[in-house]
Amino acid sequence: MRNYEALSKDVNLLGVIKAAAVIGRYLNRTNLTYYSELSRLISCDVFVKHENHNPTGSFKIRGALNFFHHMSKEDLETGVLVATRGNHGLAMAWAGHFFNVSCTVVVPENNNPEINRIVESFGADLIVQGRDFYDAQSYCDELVDSAGYYYVEQGNEPEILNGLGTMGLEIFQDLPEVDVIICPIGGGSGCASLLKAAQAVDPDVEIIGVQAERAAAFYESRKNGERVTLEGADTVADGLAARSVFQLPWVIMKDLVADVVLLSEEEILEGVRLALQTTHNLAETAGAASLVAALKIKERLAGKKVVLIMSGGNLDHEHLLRALPWR
Repeated sequence: MRNYEALSKDVNLLGVIKAAAVIGRYLNRTNLTYYSELSRLISCDVFVKHENHNPTGSFKIRGALNFFHHMSKEDLETGVLVATRGNHGLAMAWAGHFFNVSCTVVVPENNNPEINRIVESFGADLIVQGRDFYDAQSYCDELVDSAGYYYVEQGNEPEILNGLGTMGLEIFQDLPEVDVIICPIGGGSGCASLLKAAQAVDPDVEIIGVQAERAAAFYESRKNGERVTLEGADTVADGLAARSVFQLPWVIMKDLVADVVLLSEEEILEGVRLALQTTHNLAETAGAASLVAALKIKERLAGKKVVLIMSGGNLDHEHLLRALPWR
């Protein structure tokens, strides 16, 4: 049994700074862009952190690169195994190809076929198993026992979180006076990494999470005071469709997240439209969630400097058609 309280101490500012030196060899900094129309609508100074501009279309590539950099060849000689709905698998397949490590990606049934094709184009082996991400995770446990892979639980690897924390480090470097950061929460790794950066640099900065009403695992866990697993997570936002948050992010987030905004399915789709109209970016459903969440709580943000995390841009064709009002 892993001690997640102890592991949480391995996610820290020094680890993030070291990760920034690693990731800077492979990635350009993502833009932190001020948008006047979003600022007008929300009545505050709004900046969007464009993680959708990364090579695999999401923030996950930061963690994947830092993970592979820190692992020994012996640990990875049998290859890595990941469960994913999309962005984590894309990142691990891309980075695995770069580091010459074989990668097997398990996705649930009815996963975005465009994501599946790209994962395979990066040279990864694709396995389709289970009705959702939680089932895909469970199948990975079986494969580890039978095939000896190194199973990468994205939220429970400290060096992945340190890599993701570089997103927060860049925000504080570009906008030291930030008051609020709003971030989508699926498995929790991105939000947890932001919290670690904020606690080290400026603990007064509020970190607000965003979840789908139909996949409110962290919201329910926070309300109950313990990590819970939902019966289902059926939402249009693939990046939010987690029945539970990972153990390590839960330990980090449980007492530090300022608030959680819940979105209906229509509000999530409205976020895609809002992103397109105000930033001219085609964000995925989870990636646009922070924008519509900010609009929903605009009264408490008035007059503040607010950063919205556009976590990804891998929007599938079906959700695009559902989001666009002129279809």
